[in-house]
Amino acid sequence: MKFRFLGGASKVGSLGLLAEENGLRLLFDYGMTPTSPPEYPAPAPEIDMLFLTHSHVDHSGMIPWVVSRYAPDVIATETTALVAEVLLEDILKISDYEGYASQFYKRDIKETKNSFRYVDFGDSVDAGGLEISAHSAGHIPGATMYEMSGKKRYLFTGDINTINTRLVWAAHPVKTDVLIMESTYAGREHPDRKEHENEFLDDVEEIVSRGGKVIVPSFAVGRTQEMMLTLAGRGYEIWVDGMGKGISYIYLDHPDYIRSANKLKKAIKGVNMVRGKRDRELASKEADVIITTSGMMDGGPVLMYVDRIKHDPKSAVLITGYQVEGTNGRRLIETGELDFYGVTEKIEAEVRQYDFSAHAGHSELVEFAKACGPETVVLMHGDNREALADELSRDFEVYIPTEGEDFEL
Repeated sequence: MKFRFLGGASKVGSLGLLAEENGLRLLFDYGMTPTSPPEYPAPAPEIDMLFLTHSHVDHSGMIPWVVSRYAPDVIATETTALVAEVLLEDILKISDYEGYASQFYKRDIKETKNSFRYVDFGDSVDAGGLEISAHSAGHIPGATMYEMSGKKRYLFTGDINTINTRLVWAAHPVKTDVLIMESTYAGREHPDRKEHENEFLDDVEEIVSRGGKVIVPSFAVGRTQEMMLTLAGRGYEIWVDGMGKGISYIYLDHPDYIRSANKLKKAIKGVNMVRGKRDRELASKEADVIITTSGMMDGGPVLMYVDRIKHDPKSAVLITGYQVEGTNGRRLIETGELDFYGVTEKIEAEVRQYDFSAHAGHSELVEFAKACGPETVVLMHGDNREALADELSRDFEVYIPTEGEDFEL
């Protein structure tokens, strides 16, 4: 089978893998990177089918571009499809707000909605003689690994997590001949999840006890729900703002893709959802904890809430995810300053960062690869792939392709 990465091979973002055999062309993910300005993968050629691993925009954000040109079926779990539709609409809004040319239009999103063909974990799809099976990736609800079975077996992981979180169960290895695996955290380990959660909860208690407010910038997809579950039942007045509200209800409507629908339902009942300007004012005054988008603090209601506590050293901003270089969140961590729509201000509130990643760490990726037992490992979607290749090459043939490079396996 021939392959080419249209994007996302040597860095995290804009992932797209083209696979070709006997005239059949398949595309696995087709995303964009929401930097300023945005970054896009190379233009895709005409394809027969598109397989979407999950809804995050670095995997899904350019699918309407493909659909508008080639009208392929788009294979995904229903949860992934519904959340992707929300995020694609948001991409258009952000493009318009920031003044960047959009790569697609509303009509293309509508066409994409009609192109989705749903699969569940364990289902198989026939693609021109190839059997392609869906497996849980453990990353966010509905996230999928795709196994291709022909003359050889190939496993495309998308983003994976191999430990259980409060929101989803971990991914399990799949025996394969060729493993095409993400490497986001190559060379980096995560702290023990339980210990790290306890550290976070202890810090929240300390801040609230001293009379401060806790602002938790969170990604709408996965992280907002994880934070609600982590804080559930602790007795705090919690308010949730931003896109994560609607995503939470999508997850509840599809309980097969989450670890415990009952716990998520209880967590949602235990918080106050911000539904307008009046609620935001109330949250600013009454909340102990505010969970809000955007996760990297580049826009959204988080800036309003931080603006309210910026001169209060008793309050804190607790950052729960990785902050990409060049983002407002990264700036806050490195300089203690935040850009409020063109005005830079020093933040006197405390700033702390935690690692609640939904990606497997270095050792977990190594263990996963060994358990899959491949002949060849292809590393993608990472900017430090060599660190992982050095260790995996003791047991497997390891390949590190570049964007635009044709290779055959």
